[in-house]
Amino acid sequence: MSRVLFGIDQVLTTPGLLGGRLGLVTNDAARTALDAQVRSRVALQRAGFKLVRLFSPEHGLGANAADGAAVDDGIDTLTGLPVVSLYGERMRPPRETLADLDAVVFDIPDIGARFYTYIWTLWHVLEACAEAVVPLVVLDRPNPLGGDLAAVEGPILDVARFGSFVGRAAIPIRHSVTVGELARLWNAERKLHANLQVVPCCGWTRAMHWPDTGLPFVQTSPAIASYESALLYPGLCLFEATNLSVGRGTELSFQAIGAPWLNAAEVARAFNALGLPGVRAEATTFTPLSPPHAGGGCQAVGLRVTAPDVSRPVRTGLHLLAAVIALHREHFQWARYPTAANPTGEAHFERLVGQAGLRELLEKNPPDFRQQVEARISAPDWAERVRDTLLYA
Repeated sequence: MSRVLFGIDQVLTTPGLLGGRLGLVTNDAARTALDAQVRSRVALQRAGFKLVRLFSPEHGLGANAADGAAVDDGIDTLTGLPVVSLYGERMRPPRETLADLDAVVFDIPDIGARFYTYIWTLWHVLEACAEAVVPLVVLDRPNPLGGDLAAVEGPILDVARFGSFVGRAAIPIRHSVTVGELARLWNAERKLHANLQVVPCCGWTRAMHWPDTGLPFVQTSPAIASYESALLYPGLCLFEATNLSVGRGTELSFQAIGAPWLNAAEVARAFNALGLPGVRAEATTFTPLSPPHAGGGCQAVGLRVTAPDVSRPVRTGLHLLAAVIALHREHFQWARYPTAANPTGEAHFERLVGQAGLRELLEKNPPDFRQQVEARISAPDWAERVRDTLLYA
C-alpha cells in the first residue's frame, strides 16, 4: 500500500474533522488513496457524512465533458444528490446554494498548471464562502508534478491585461504547490478572512512526482489520462492557440503536437539540437478526435520526458512552438479557442502564457531567443510569496 494518503483519507479515518450539513465541490477524478475505485463523494456518504449537494467544475461531475463545454446542473446517479454546475452559466456558487450549509468541502485533483481550471473553481468557491461566512474545508492532494519550487516556471500572469477563467491571480504557469497551499495563499494575499481549513496529505513530500506516490493516476479530465500528459501539459497546452492539434482523443494527448502539413522529422531534429535537459522529440503520427484536424491523419512530434526532475515543460513548449513556426511559416497560424468561459476564443494564447510579447518573440525567433525565454519563464519572487502558506517539506 502507498504511504501517501489524501485529505479525503484523513477525514475518513479521523473522527471529528467534518460535521454538519455539507456541500462538496468534486468530480469523478476525486478518489480515495485507500481505494482508487471509490469516489470521494460516495466514500463520504457511506461513512455517514451529511452531504446536501454537490458542485462540479469544468468537465462536469463525470470529469468527461468536452474541454470548454458548458455543463448543466443535474442529479448525481451515484448519490442521488443535486449537482450545481460551476462551469457554464455561472462560475461561482450562488449564495442561496450555500445558505443552508454548515461547510463547503473542496476535493478535486489538480495537475499543477495555472490554466488548468479546477484551481479557479477553488478561487471562486473560496471567495463565495468568505462572503457568505460559510467555512471552506479543502481536502488536499499531491501536486502530480511535484512541489520543488526550483522547478517553477512562469511567466507570472499579468492579471490586469489577461486575467480570465484560465488565470485569475498572478501566479506562474507551473506553480509547484498544492490546491490547499493555493487556497491558503489566496486567502492571505486577498485578505478574504475566509474560515479556511486545509486537511493535508499524509506522506507526500515536495520532491515527489506522481509515480513516487505508488498510486494509480486517475484521469483528471478527458485529455489528461496519464501522468505523462500532465507533465507536458504546462507547455503543450500553448498549442491550443494554434492550428496544430494536441492529440485530443489519442493516446498521445498533450504528449505530442501535429498537423497534416507538419514536417515532423525536421521539427524533431531542430528541437533535439537544442539539447534541452530531460526531454527528447521524435516523429510519429496520430488521428485526433477533436478539432483542429479531427478525424484526419496528422504528422506529429511526440515528446518523451527522460528525466522529470530536470525537464521544464513550459520551456519545452515555447521552444517547440518556435521550431514549428520557423519551419512552417506558410502553414502555421494562431487560432481562436472558444469556450464557455471565453465564447469568442480571442487572445487565447495571451491568456494562457500570461504576458504580452511572447507571440511576437516566437515569430521573430531572434538570435538571443533562448536567453529571452529563460528570462520570461523566471519567477524569482514566487518561493518567497508562498513560503508562509506551504504545508509540506
